Amino acid sequence: MDNKDIILKAEKWLSEAYDKETRDEVALLIKEGGTKLVDSFYKNLDFGTGGIRGIMGVGTNRMNKYTVGMATQGLANYLLKTYPEEEIKVAVSFDSRNNSPYFSQIVAEVLSANGIKVYLFESLRPTPELSFAVRYLQCNAGIMITASHNPKEYNGYKVYWNDGGQLVPPHDNNTIDEVKKIDTPEKVKFDKNPDLIHIIGNDIDTVYWDLSKAFSLNLENNKAHSNLPIVFTPIHGTGIMGVPQMLKLFGFSDVSIVEAQSSPDGNFPTVISPNPEEEEALSLAIEKAQKTGAELVLATDPDSDRVGIACKNDNNEFVLLNGNQTASILFYYILNQWKEKGKFKGNEFVVKTIVTSELLVEIAKKYNVEYFDVLTGFKYIAEIITNNEGKKRFVVGGEESYGYLVGDLVRDKDAVISCCMIAEAAAWAKSKGKTLYDILIDIYLEFGLYKEDLLSITKTGKAGADEIKSMMEDYRTSAPSTINGEKVVEIRDYKLSEINYVLENRKEKINLPKSDVIQFFTDGGSVVTVRPSGTEPKIKFYFGVKGELKNRESFHEAMSVCNKKIEGIKTSMKLE
Repeated sequence: MDNKDIILKAEKWLSEAYDKETRDEVALLIKEGGTKLVDSFYKNLDFGTGGIRGIMGVGTNRMNKYTVGMATQGLANYLLKTYPEEEIKVAVSFDSRNNSPYFSQIVAEVLSANGIKVYLFESLRPTPELSFAVRYLQCNAGIMITASHNPKEYNGYKVYWNDGGQLVPPHDNNTIDEVKKIDTPEKVKFDKNPDLIHIIGNDIDTVYWDLSKAFSLNLENNKAHSNLPIVFTPIHGTGIMGVPQMLKLFGFSDVSIVEAQSSPDGNFPTVISPNPEEEEALSLAIEKAQKTGAELVLATDPDSDRVGIACKNDNNEFVLLNGNQTASILFYYILNQWKEKGKFKGNEFVVKTIVTSELLVEIAKKYNVEYFDVLTGFKYIAEIITNNEGKKRFVVGGEESYGYLVGDLVRDKDAVISCCMIAEAAAWAKSKGKTLYDILIDIYLEFGLYKEDLLSITKTGKAGADEIKSMMEDYRTSAPSTINGEKVVEIRDYKLSEINYVLENRKEKINLPKSDVIQFFTDGGSVVTVRPSGTEPKIKFYFGVKGELKNRESFHEAMSVCNKKIEGIKTSMKLE
């Protein structure tokens, strides 16, 4: 779209269909011109397979009253078509981001104007509680206003179906089709029906917490170690509305909150980014833990579906565990305890995503538990749980991006119960005279030293989107034959749904939905995965290598070898 077309598109926002404040802002953008105008209007804000997410502001490519209203109208139309003879119910919640309460109100008003009953949370709540509420209240869908761990300029919303999981085929594409038909705010019903908007809150909290407590495997041991000192930070998000309360129910009484980050605040004033994957976001919590003598640090993102942790190493220093490491500990602890307590019946299963450590597969194999690999996105884990409901028992699932789920009460990653189960694993380790760090090394000694890394390259605006598309095409048409001196022996292209066994000149079908993802496997056991982010203007590179750990004393040396191997891969692919 050239500048002339962009200006014509922007001028449509000067009509009486938009409020005066919006018209004034758009007029100023047109007057000033430049990249801000282009980025605000060069495309429509995409309603993807999980919902919408974008920078807040005026324009077709921004989160605002009109793009939120249009997306919600499209969803309402699909719901009305899908359930023509039923009373339709939708649960709506929101996080601590700027404009989240406002956007949730817009959503509720549009849904009610379409004759849909809305259960609107009275105040911010964690994403997993919204997922729970969808099923508990027997809703047809759910909407969570959040941009997860994105920077403060962003907001968005995730859409859930009646199983409590995010949209999967065919509902995702069918909803997208309906949203595309809403090409003007004049097609949106903004006149709310207050009789159809019902406020919910503490009644749902209590049930969610009580039912989650049932997934504990060692309540008595938790109580025996109730004084395990824990520091928790919600990083200005919704975690304050669930994690401290649940930790108490699980038996942990010595929980300190990082006061400077305890109040919900969409400006996230104490961090550069509210992302528990990043060390800086946990710095205040670690500082508090060092001062108070705590043994475990827990941090959740703004909508509480991801959790980052820090624990003490063998030098009594706090170290951050990455998502693969935390998932490995959770899988190991939970499956170990299921076996010890005789809970296995032979129909249990676990799930991970294709970019998550293969170590989880090895742990599952040890305990003879079926495992599933799914595409990136927790909605695919939820889909497996739903498809096997009543036939098989879901135990635990995880993805490398710090998202985990224990039990099937929720159908999305749940940082609330994950915090509790991580603390429980720490108490279990303590009962054996060990730390979580010790347990991690025990796992490496038994299964091998798995090391993963992630490189995200940000490419903003239209130019960035075009560059990411070009990079993916280059990897498809000019795949590397070697990576860091190792031969590429297998290429998995999830967009083409095929595995190419390079040396055998043989191809095989992939039985997963199509996705813009490419994986390269080498004869040295390395794995490189490339994919554009579905929610951020980034292209992501996942690296996985495996090394040998002969004894506990050689851990750091062995890890250094793996790190050098990963750096060699990045250099060979010209990524650094």
